[in-house]
Amino acid sequence: MRHAHRFSRRECGMHDSSGHGPLDMFRQMFGGHRRGGGRHGFGPFGGFGGGPGGFGGFGGDDAMPRGRQFSANDLQLLLLALLAEQPSHGYELIKALDTRSSGFYTPSPGMVYPALTYLEELGYVTVQVEGNRKRYALADAGRAHLDAQRERVEMLFAKLAHLGRKMEFMRRAFAGEAPAAPDDDTRGWLPEFVEARMALKQALLRKSSAGADEQRRIAAILRRAVADIEGRTED
Repeated sequence: MRHAHRFSRRECGMHDSSGHGPLDMFRQMFGGHRRGGGRHGFGPFGGFGGGPGGFGGFGGDDAMPRGRQFSANDLQLLLLALLAEQPSHGYELIKALDTRSSGFYTPSPGMVYPALTYLEELGYVTVQVEGNRKRYALADAGRAHLDAQRERVEMLFAKLAHLGRKMEFMRRAFAGEAPAAPDDDTRGWLPEFVEARMALKQALLRKSSAGADEQRRIAAILRRAVADIEGRTED
């Protein structure tokens, strides 16, 4: 059965038919994926990635494995998490990932449908046939698996949102529009937030050759900072 569902993003020169528009180049730089595109990591049904460092080339501090940054297991978790929200057809899941990443990640049917079949074989999803389409729903076993991986799922969606904001920034820039206001629905970043984030990265870069004792001192500082940001007590 063929699953031909298109999600066009040609507005304001975002990409052209050759795949070399401005935002296509952004995807290539940072590991994004257009449906029908080329580079995948292949487990049972592939992944996406590319670029140096952590997730999609954003450096090794992004809590993502190097190499194939969006693994087959990650795709499974994303699909299960979306099905936890509501039963869906395969193309609806593709569109949901496209929307949440502002077009940065739009997996092909050739990635998603085999993944769903695999999840069905594991007993993590159930399938209801509706004419020539299938509606997938989360099974109890899938919910249990998802709950056990909740922290990973939150990280994956946070990273998709992060890259989606960058895509939106690029779209606005190429369209000649003003940057998003911090309180609008694109959740733009305040200048002081960006400056603090950059200052931290620069400080860590300057300490990249630090000795073992200094690394331990910095690690302790960072653990306390993370605990403070998340509103918890560092043991």
